[in-house]
Amino acid sequence: MTVCLAALAGPLLAPGLVRAQSGLAVPGAALTKVMSFEHQVTGVTVAKDGRIFVNFPRWTEDTEVSVAEVKDGKLVPFPDVAWNSWRNARKDEVSANDHWVCVQSVVASPDGNLWVLDPAAPAMAALVPGGAKLVEIDLKTNQPARTIAFDESVAPQGSYLNDVRFSPDGKTAYLTDSGAKGALVVVDLASGRAHRVLDGDPSTQPDKSVTVTYDGKPLRRPDGRGVEFAADGIALSPDGKTLYWQAIKGKTLYSLPTETLAGSITTALMPTALADKSVAGRIETIGENGPADGLIIARTDGRMYVTSPQDDSIKVRDLSGKGNTLATVVQDKRLRWPDTFAEAPDGTLYVTTSHIQDSAFYKPDAPAALPTELWSFKPAPAEAAGSTPPAPSAR
Repeated sequence: MTVCLAALAGPLLAPGLVRAQSGLAVPGAALTKVMSFEHQVTGVTVAKDGRIFVNFPRWTEDTEVSVAEVKDGKLVPFPDVAWNSWRNARKDEVSANDHWVCVQSVVASPDGNLWVLDPAAPAMAALVPGGAKLVEIDLKTNQPARTIAFDESVAPQGSYLNDVRFSPDGKTAYLTDSGAKGALVVVDLASGRAHRVLDGDPSTQPDKSVTVTYDGKPLRRPDGRGVEFAADGIALSPDGKTLYWQAIKGKTLYSLPTETLAGSITTALMPTALADKSVAGRIETIGENGPADGLIIARTDGRMYVTSPQDDSIKVRDLSGKGNTLATVVQDKRLRWPDTFAEAPDGTLYVTTSHIQDSAFYKPDAPAALPTELWSFKPAPAEAAGSTPPAPSAR
């Protein structure tokens, strides 16, 4: 797999202001193309020491590298070649629990280590038994430190664990499941105990009233099916007290107090219907984002950034009050399906473009190895769009 290091791109928005729906003016951001890839990228993360990691799911091809570190303009299989050696054709020979099967997300935790989320469902289809897992890699040794395996009660057939956020104290992980039946998953990291919540709840399901479009037309597979991803984007407030999520085939941003979700672990023996009813009663509707994929709340200012695949844009939401609307940060045709965010220590935001609308799922003549990109931009000052003061560091 080869990559090229791109030169700095000029501002995609002319000097001046972008007008938000609310009438609030927001300075346009300058977008920088960081790298180009030969394969379909989804996740990106930047560790506390500035190291950058990306991942490539096995969606329409049996890619050779699933997780890689970006080093000097090249991709280095991470943590090593062996962990990246699983192949569809060798799934009966290569163990799924200690190899990358179909990695969807890489996220650096507050303590500086790397976590890899592997839903283990190549082509977003059948889940490979024993493959669904969350793996922590110690970035001091570059070796796996622990693996939290998910059984069928957490990752049943039809599931596709999508993204993950970590509490500031490092005790809890929160995941979305964007598969056949959307849900959230709460993981106690000390014990490895995990529990599905809001399994089938309307807040985690595709919204039937929404049709994801591109170029003004419904985005559909050759058999007529549209985009059907359930709970996908996820974000955690800087103080760790509020979790946000939404479905791609959706428009509504939801939130919950994390104390409610953490409590669901201790009530895991409670009948699911009763436990979910208790949690669902605490859900709040924050506002409408329209179809969105990636979410992140910047550490520097507490604003939520949102990827908007339908119109090739990145938007920002002020979380300081209900009813606040989105402002466009940058819009450019090269942002083909902006997917996942990461924040660097200096506040730079990175975003992958996974080109989902160009993939073989929706274009039968598309190449199996789909070229994609990694971009970055520096958010404008918080006062330009309002802000929620960041919480004091928990570290």
